[in-house]
Amino acid sequence: MIKELIEEIAACIWKILPAYIANASPLLVTRSRKGHPLDFNKKFIDKRPILGSGKTIEGFIAGIVTGSIVGVLQTPDNLIRAFTLSLGAMLGDSMGSFIKRRFNIERGKPAPLLDQVMFILVAMLLSYKFETYTLQDMVVIIAITIPLHVVTNKIAYILGIKKVPW
Repeated sequence: MIKELIEEIAACIWKILPAYIANASPLLVTRSRKGHPLDFNKKFIDKRPILGSGKTIEGFIAGIVTGSIVGVLQTPDNLIRAFTLSLGAMLGDSMGSFIKRRFNIERGKPAPLLDQVMFILVAMLLSYKFETYTLQDMVVIIAITIPLHVVTNKIAYILGIKKVPW
């Protein structure tokens, strides 16, 4: 039973890996230089930033490119799968920022579950025509994403890559 569970978790991580890489990559790219805001510093009708300065064009592109590269390395003949997983992760992360701004949650402040799950849900939704997700896969992916996201963010904080541990 333990062996099967470990195999299922490993298979799900492998399946969703391009989205994980896409979600993590912008931090590494934009850490050393200031990027151009994805929302062009525009405000929404509520007078708050659409996304905020933490979402940059450079980071968005870097996420799509790095996630797609990982996906193509996994499955060389399925660029569309890799691209949709990566694009979905970046769109989901941006949607999370949009929602956080609407609730007046400042950049860098935590929004439990939204921070951990939105990117992966949109990645699965966008890639569903090119990747098969059983209900069990979806439950496992969401269940492992939450603690994995928390742990990797704490590690990035300890290493000085992130300014906050969430």
